[in-house]
Amino acid sequence: MKMENLGFLMISTFLLLFATLLPHSSASTIRRFHFNVEWKKVTRLCHTKQLLTVNGQYPGPTVAVHEGDTVEIKVTNRIAQNTTIHWHGLRQYRTGWADGPAYITQCPIRWKQSYTYRFKVEDQRGTLLWHAHHSWQRASVYGAFIVYPRKPYPFSGSHIQSEIPIILGEWWNDDVDKVEKEMIMTGGGAKPSDAYTLNGLPGPLYPCSTKDTFTATVDAGKTYILRIINAALNSELFFAVSNHTLTVVEVDAVYTKPVETKAIMIAPGQTTTLFLRTNQLSGGEFLIAATPYVTSVFTFNNSTTVGFLRYSGKTKPEKNSEITRRRRRLTAMSTVVAALPNMLDTKFATNFSDNIKSLGSEEYPCKVPTKIDKRVITTISLNLQNCPLNQTCGGYAGKRFFASMNNVSFVRPPISILQSYYKKQSKGVFSLDFPENPPNRFDFTGVDPVSENMNTEFGTELFEVEFGTRLEIVFQGTSFLNVENHPLHLHGHNFFVVGRGFGNFDPEKDPKRYNLVDPPERNTYAVPTGGWAAIRINADNPGVWFIHCHLEQHTSWGLAMGFIVKDGPLPSQTLLPPPHDLPQC
Repeated sequence: MKMENLGFLMISTFLLLFATLLPHSSASTIRRFHFNVEWKKVTRLCHTKQLLTVNGQYPGPTVAVHEGDTVEIKVTNRIAQNTTIHWHGLRQYRTGWADGPAYITQCPIRWKQSYTYRFKVEDQRGTLLWHAHHSWQRASVYGAFIVYPRKPYPFSGSHIQSEIPIILGEWWNDDVDKVEKEMIMTGGGAKPSDAYTLNGLPGPLYPCSTKDTFTATVDAGKTYILRIINAALNSELFFAVSNHTLTVVEVDAVYTKPVETKAIMIAPGQTTTLFLRTNQLSGGEFLIAATPYVTSVFTFNNSTTVGFLRYSGKTKPEKNSEITRRRRRLTAMSTVVAALPNMLDTKFATNFSDNIKSLGSEEYPCKVPTKIDKRVITTISLNLQNCPLNQTCGGYAGKRFFASMNNVSFVRPPISILQSYYKKQSKGVFSLDFPENPPNRFDFTGVDPVSENMNTEFGTELFEVEFGTRLEIVFQGTSFLNVENHPLHLHGHNFFVVGRGFGNFDPEKDPKRYNLVDPPERNTYAVPTGGWAAIRINADNPGVWFIHCHLEQHTSWGLAMGFIVKDGPLPSQTLLPPPHDLPQC
């Protein structure tokens, strides 16, 4: 089959599948889906392996609903391993049982068992995602979660021709379970992925991948929605479409003031909705590309995934010959340099992040807390632990890598924290003594690792707040091993990024420079390399909520924490009882 026909068939099939999942506004307000977690043989980069999938699809099926809908998704586990699914960015108001992180809000779904996630989508609209939340299963178990607005977009000139979901991911030729187990066993860094992907396809810059190339066909003179989702396991990414300007109109399912840009930086767990205007009237093909944003000293995948934006009716099909494939590869190689920032371009990443502001209109107000009841300051660190006797460790200086927040490396308990909290049986499961300030103060981002003790403590430590608390959390980066960007994700709440900066947070000076007018509202934010970020939360969702780095390697090392929001005084402000089919440990 010719490459052009194959690409058209792939995108047509994708959009047809998407259309079957798109709810009609007059349909029932209860949306029901069925997910089967199962193995399927998948081939990429000339490697065939059993890949963990949902309904045999990679990426998994799109969940499309309208704001205000009630959602029921039955997940059946058909693999001989535990699993869970997390509906990333969905607030789960009073339905923490449906949030999904293993051993935090639920025990995992066992082999041959099912669990139905039930929740309502309230006051949210836009692009989100879902993914597995057990071990490293989200390497391939992920998909788009789209919430369609009840009202038209509040932007001028927003007549939309169509939409194109683009999910960025990573591919390992090895089994990902093996990669994770080797990392934990040796105490060293994880093996980097072998490719980045666009909708599961690596593109022609990788071996044996010309046929595995994402192609989107568009008409000239139209406006398209690009729904960009970073589902990568361990990589922040730059994304661009060559010769086209992108307009950011929403992040993490919250409208923003429109921002025009040539490229975006998107961290794992983040979503960005873009308007793309097809203004290249001469037609042709243009590169869609993603490449890593690198701030780490760990080995990384230094490659680029590409696809094509193809204008319809303007070019003649070319023969799918070896010469054609080479020409496409050379063209892509030359174009991607102009389309994307340099992999080390922290200045671009910083400027892009700073330009994102909440829409803050009368219809979509920015409800940032202008005053706070409580402030928690926590370091986010990569640590080194001494190697146990009679073992060889693969970390720096022959030690083991760990990670921590306020020098506590998070340990998942053997049963669900939320269940233990609900039953008032916390003993031996978790404690409420998470340190609300760094245990020791020093030059966090200028520390000499040779002169500092980088050991950490281990525990399942949380803190608790009253319902309605106006909470501020300051994430302070450290340089124990290196200064690094950390995408922090908060479950159960959106938050407002009121301040950020490089160096050490100053509790006297820095709050005076906060943006309390139109700060971005997010569920995942990349704390800047060698710096800090301050977020504010209206803690109005009762339950147990996880906060963790969305670089899976760091979460595995313990870069996580949690907090509890107590029930409010009204029945409508209390956690709902657990569902009858909640999995048991």
